Amino acid sequence: MTPLGFLLVVLSESASAAGQIFFKRAMAHEQSRMALILTLGIIAKAAGVFLWVGVMSRVQLSYLYPFDAFSGVMLMFAASIFLKEKMTPSLWVGVALICTGVLLVSRS
Repeated sequence: MTPLGFLLVVLSESASAAGQIFFKRAMAHEQSRMALILTLGIIAKAAGVFLWVGVMSRVQLSYLYPFDAFSGVMLMFAASIFLKEKMTPSLWVGVALICTGVLLVSRS
């Protein structure tokens, strides 16, 4: 994968995770503020989709798709930082397995 392709994957997955964080935050606010936060989440998720489509035009999907798992990893870290959610040992094991799998695919 080219450096540009990798950058687009990271941006796409980051935007997707940011959208999920905005969605979760929107559910904790009153209705007037909820609409704004929900809109930000929709914009972030849409940006993620368009970036992903851009990456798909440059990289084979069978090679690219395992990188989609990074969205879950980024989301776990973002939830820990921004939502103050607890990270359990089993979640850390899951992160390690996901990263190992993506590393194996990226070397093929």
